[in-house]
Amino acid sequence: MHARPRRRTRGPLFATSAIVILTATLLGASAIARGPLASSPTTVAATATSDDIGTSVADAARGSTPGSATLGSVAPDSPAPIGEQAGGSPSAPVVQAPATGGRFPGGLLIADRGNGRLLVVTSTGRPLWRFPTTGSLPPGQAFAADDAFLAPDGKTIVANDESHNMIDRIDIVTRRVVWQYGHYGRPGRGPGYLNGPDDAYPLANGDIVVADIKNCRVIEINAAKRIVHQWGRTGVCVDSAPYSYGSPNGDTPLPDGGLLITEIHGSRVVRLSATGKVIFDIHVPVAYPSDAHLDAQGNVIVADYSTIGAVVAVTPHGRLLWRYAPRSGPGRLDHPSLAVPMPDGTIVVNDDFRARVIVIDPKTMRIVWQYGRTDVPGRGPGRLFIPDGVDALPVGTL
Repeated sequence: MHARPRRRTRGPLFATSAIVILTATLLGASAIARGPLASSPTTVAATATSDDIGTSVADAARGSTPGSATLGSVAPDSPAPIGEQAGGSPSAPVVQAPATGGRFPGGLLIADRGNGRLLVVTSTGRPLWRFPTTGSLPPGQAFAADDAFLAPDGKTIVANDESHNMIDRIDIVTRRVVWQYGHYGRPGRGPGYLNGPDDAYPLANGDIVVADIKNCRVIEINAAKRIVHQWGRTGVCVDSAPYSYGSPNGDTPLPDGGLLITEIHGSRVVRLSATGKVIFDIHVPVAYPSDAHLDAQGNVIVADYSTIGAVVAVTPHGRLLWRYAPRSGPGRLDHPSLAVPMPDGTIVVNDDFRARVIVIDPKTMRIVWQYGRTDVPGRGPGRLFIPDGVDALPVGTL
């Protein structure tokens, strides 16, 4: 998801619905970058009747204005925050869910990168778990994970620490690092080295798959710290799947055993089968794609990690379905790094530089849940600082 110098090459935008107007806006480079960055990034904002609304092909003409929602212990950003009720009305008062259950019945794991910690909070914002504590890390190491995911065994969490070129496996009960891969603070491409690791996903067989951004490869690492599979050619940063990949920053495992690879270079998303066959290879209409996922219908959901950020949905053929990209106001995104579809059709999003995690309802183009105070970074209750990863935990994890 991150790295420093920004590169951008090809990627012409394709045509969408007549009611969706694609507008290119020149953006300034950010102080903290995500993935290999381009020197003159551009982003595309789709609008219908206003610059301040998200749009969908079906509902663009409706022109609903996104709002900001806060739940539980999170401080509101306005005197009348927008919330939700059982029926999903975006204009109803905020309804506080019980401490267990609600939108995230097992809790929401947040990689709070700027604060150097992991948090698990309930749907009402109550803290359940945090890392690190005293003795969690090997001597002399700091922690700044940008992603964290629960392992299928339910006992460990795997976090990738891109700034230190490390992957950590954390025991949930003891809150200690029990396994690592990489050389702390030393990037490289040889055995045991990483260079800009991102999205380190634990697999059911105990292995870990990770996008090694600056080495332009995706690798699978076993418990013995050996690379047992590699996608792409080390150091060949060209978007030409399945032979090479242009700065891959996402490697989402799929239920069929395949991978969904996101490439910064060329703004592409590639779906691979379990045998490595290319199922689709599409350009996505964003300036800086970050960590694509599939929704329940098999469509691609991807964040645009840009100053005026976006979340878009496209079909496996690359047709735009909807775009959430307000250009101002409380709904605007600033470097969203991850957008994950939930079972109810909503999307949970890391809005990194606005110091919050939000849930967007693409049917109404509104924010319906939030943790963190918009534009007010912090470490205290209800505050975040560059939140960069999320994972919805199953019931009974903690």
